[in-house]
Amino acid sequence: MFGAAGCTAVSEVGPEVAATTAGCGVATAKLTSADITPLDPKATPALPATVDSADGRKVTVTSADRILAVNLYGSLGEIVFSLGLGDRVIGRDTSTMFPAAKKLPLVTPQGHDLSAEAILRLNPTVLLADDSIGPPTVLDQVRQAGIPVVIVDDEQTLAAVPEHIRAVAAALGVAEAGERLVTRVQGEIDAARKTAPAGVTPLKIAFLYVRGTAGVYLIGGRGAGSDAMIGAIGALDAGSAIGLTKFRPLTSEGLINAAPDVILMMTEGLNSVGGVDGLLKLAGVAQTPAGINRRIVDMDDGVLLNFGARTGQAVAALAKAVYGPCD
Repeated sequence: MFGAAGCTAVSEVGPEVAATTAGCGVATAKLTSADITPLDPKATPALPATVDSADGRKVTVTSADRILAVNLYGSLGEIVFSLGLGDRVIGRDTSTMFPAAKKLPLVTPQGHDLSAEAILRLNPTVLLADDSIGPPTVLDQVRQAGIPVVIVDDEQTLAAVPEHIRAVAAALGVAEAGERLVTRVQGEIDAARKTAPAGVTPLKIAFLYVRGTAGVYLIGGRGAGSDAMIGAIGALDAGSAIGLTKFRPLTSEGLINAAPDVILMMTEGLNSVGGVDGLLKLAGVAQTPAGINRRIVDMDDGVLLNFGARTGQAVAALAKAVYGPCD
C-alpha cells in the first residue's frame, strides 16, 4: 500500500513522542481501487426536477443526458459517477482525475477557472457546481445560454458529504439512488473511523499545502478540510491546536510551535519540493518530531481533500498509512 523509507527512530525524540509515532517513517496513502464503483443497479433519472440551488435560486432540470459536474475538489464529478451516471458526463474539472473520467475534455483549461467557451462547446443539459469554482461571470454566461446551473453547498466536512450527495441526486432526478449512495458512503466513513487505535495518546498531524514551483507554502487549521480528515482518524490537527484557521502562511516558528508528530501533504505538493529530502530543507521542518523521524504521509491530490463519494475509503487509507506497520 505504501513505500517505506525507514521506521520511526524512538531514541531521537524521547519516550513521550515515541509513544505516539508508531508506524512507518514515510508512507503514501492509497485507495484500494483507483476508480469509482458505481451503484448497482445504476440510477435512472426521473425528470423534470425543480430544486433549491445553494445560491438561492430555484432551478428546473429537464434533462440529465449531458452532465457537467465541476468544482475545486473533484467531488461533484465523483458523486455523479458513483450514482451510476458516468456515461452521461461530458467534461471534467482539473481535480476529477480518476481513470473513468480522465479522458473527458477539461472545462478548466486555466487551473481551476471555468471556460465559458469550453462549457458551451460541449452543449451540457445541466451544470452542477459550487462556490469553490468560477468565475461567477462564466456561470452567468452558461445560465444566459439556457443551461440549468445548480449550485451545491461547498462545506468541506465529513458531515456535509451526505447532503452533497442528496443535492446532486435531487438535481439529476435520482433521489432514491442518492439515498442508497448515502447509506454506502456513511457506512464506509463509520467503519473507517473505527480503525483509529484506542487507548493511546493522539498523534498531532500538520497538513502542509505546498506548491514549491509557485512559491506557495501554507499550513492548514480549523476549517481547512484537512482538519476533518485528521480528526476522522483519531488524531489532532496541529494547526488547529495552535489557533490557526483555514490556511495560513507556513513559518518556521509556527511549525516548530505546532510540533507535529506527522506531516501530511498532497503527493504533488511533496513532489514539488523535491520529495521528503527537499521538504526537510524547508525552514522549521527538520526541527519538528515529524521531521526528526521522517514521519511524512502523502496522498493523491484528487482524494485527500475531495469529500466526495470515496471519503470513507480515503479515511481508511489515511489511517492505514499513518498507523500501519512498515512493509
